[in-house]
Amino acid sequence: MITDQQFARELASDLLDINAILLRPDNPFVWSSGWNSPIYCDNRLTILYPELRKKIARKLADVINGHIGDVDVITGTATAGIPHAAWVSDLLDKPMAYVRAKAKAYGMGNQIEGGVRKGESTVVIEDLISTGTSAMSVVEALQFIGADVRALLTIFTYGFDVSNKNISDHNIPFYSLTDYTTLVDVALEKGTIQESDVDFLSEWRQNPETWPVGTN
Repeated sequence: MITDQQFARELASDLLDINAILLRPDNPFVWSSGWNSPIYCDNRLTILYPELRKKIARKLADVINGHIGDVDVITGTATAGIPHAAWVSDLLDKPMAYVRAKAKAYGMGNQIEGGVRKGESTVVIEDLISTGTSAMSVVEALQFIGADVRALLTIFTYGFDVSNKNISDHNIPFYSLTDYTTLVDVALEKGTIQESDVDFLSEWRQNPETWPVGTN
């Protein structure tokens, strides 16, 4: 859910300006999953820009205050969600935690660092949602120890059907600061792409596993 469409457009423009999002409909990237993709998103680049990262943190904090309410802990996903969770927890004066993809094989064997106790409420902050699998594994780890996960927040989402289903199946409210549809519209307005690219880009989002049509 986008709560502020004007901010979503501004952020999409910012991400394009710093090359955190690249669009190459004529020269697709290949993801680790093997999917061909006309887009590459690396929101880790946002941490290089103090004003932009502050802008993102303030908006994430606004979403929490305005749509979720008071929570006990701010939780980041390892690794890309960690800095954003730290900045948001600082703004809200809340404890922070982060969740690893799996428990450590050494030391205390922790998967959740910083600490979320049974019964405590938290939100999960991620930088990017593609299939939603990684974010949902974090939600499951928190729920397993008895935490009350109030929502999932992200900077950007592709809006794939599979991610929407994954999140819906976990019955977790979901908020994104900007999304793929907004990005394409802003990229067209900025001249980053041409009108002839729009249908092509829309086809990819509908069927990313088999795009371009006719390939396996």
